Amino acid sequence: MIRTTPAQVDLDHDLLAQVVEAAAACAQACTACADACLSEDAVADLRACIRADLDCADICATTVRVLSRHTAYDAAITRAQLQACVTACRSCGAHCEEHAGMHEHCRICAEECRTCEELCRQLLTTIA
Repeated sequence: MIRTTPAQVDLDHDLLAQVVEAAAACAQACTACADACLSEDAVADLRACIRADLDCADICATTVRVLSRHTAYDAAITRAQLQACVTACRSCGAHCEEHAGMHEHCRICAEECRTCEELCRQLLTTIA
């Protein structure tokens, strides 16, 4: 899709596509993890994790939308959104890692968060 836009995209197309895919996967994993946490018996102990999951899912989904728009590109907006995504993924990944030994869904979510965080960091380094 990125290659089909007539707008000038001054970012590495392959890396941009990887970030979009990682952010979409992370949003899905975070949504599913929050839902799974709500099904656990000790849901009260997972309250902060659930909040982090939901925040991260929303920020990742927004990142996908922002990175998919190329007309009248604004590097400052893209940079700020990527930085927000890095922060959300770092926070959510840390919360999920706390529970990864007991809950497989938290382990998987933490992995998705780390992947998305790293790819967003890589893309950030390419923005002028």
